Amino acid sequence: MAFKIGQRVTGQITGIQPYGAFVSLGGHRQGLIHISECHCGYVKDIHDYLKVNEEVEVVILDIDEFTGKISLSLRCLEHLDTSVEVLDHQHRHYWTNHRINIGFKPIGDRLVGWKTEALKQLDEQETS
Repeated sequence: MAFKIGQRVTGQITGIQPYGAFVSLGGHRQGLIHISECHCGYVKDIHDYLKVNEEVEVVILDIDEFTGKISLSLRCLEHLDTSVEVLDHQHRHYWTNHRINIGFKPIGDRLVGWKTEALKQLDEQETS
């Protein structure tokens, strides 16, 4: 089965860790519901919301193009209107692309300017 971002799928929880729950999506595919995506609001213990072998309906948030990892959400389905258009506005979609390899170059390009600005602000604070 080909999965797409925003798609609703049903799966079975196969394991729970402090950071999230693993969901079997069938066909040797699995996804992860991060603890922040299992319920709206603060979640102290993921076991309060999910149990191993429980069947859940989830929404696909992201599919990492390079590793194939699938990020899932239960939180999206807690809202009354769960159309794809609404989901796109509720969540920040992460993207990865193994063909883009810029590394830390953008940070390195700006580092000198940031240092200069920080030193200038520090001097202004000391003279005040």
